[in-house]
Amino acid sequence: MTLEIKICGLKTDEAVEAALSAGADLLGFVFFAKSPRNVSLDEAVRLAALARGRAKIVALVVDADDETLAAIATRLAPDLLQLHGHESPERVAAIRAATGVAVMKALPIADRADLEVVPAHAAVADRILFDAKPPKTAEALPGGNGLSFDWRLVADLDPGRPVMLSGGLTPETVAEAIAVTGVSGLDVSSGVESAPGVKDPARIRAFIANARAADRRRASSRGSKP
Repeated sequence: MTLEIKICGLKTDEAVEAALSAGADLLGFVFFAKSPRNVSLDEAVRLAALARGRAKIVALVVDADDETLAAIATRLAPDLLQLHGHESPERVAAIRAATGVAVMKALPIADRADLEVVPAHAAVADRILFDAKPPKTAEALPGGNGLSFDWRLVADLDPGRPVMLSGGLTPETVAEAIAVTGVSGLDVSSGVESAPGVKDPARIRAFIANARAADRRRASSRGSKP
């Protein structure tokens, strides 16, 4: 399976173009006021127009209400809604039915017990995203904290849906993440920034180049096995 790479939290034309030119498969726009990566719907629509047809558009929301979701679905027309809050499996199913948009449910992971909810969410979501559980502090965000978890917990885990990995991914760690987990999708945000919310084009290019190289090594290794 071809490795898919998502660059999330894009806010500028320069960042969008850097992600596209480097070969990103998905571009993520954050709709969460507390995040330094938050964008308005108007701005997301404008930025997405630069990428439409070149990469999939992802809208990240956190426990969004029906009115907000309807507006995003109608005006942005994303390929994927990323649900990064406390959405229950029932809420995930309801959002998918109401918007008609495919959904990716983010699941925070810290230990093996956190994997118990995977089957219920996999039954209703189109994709699953494994992210590091945020710290219990007032400043912590649902994602984009730059923290990793023990990737061995999700090594070769197959919930019957495409899986993406997030949390602590950087140009320096992405090769290890691919080797350890075997995942077919990566989602990076803070790991390609020079400051919170400020994407670094050089780090975006390095992340994607290193990920592709690691994926080629993985494919070569599998192909050489008897």
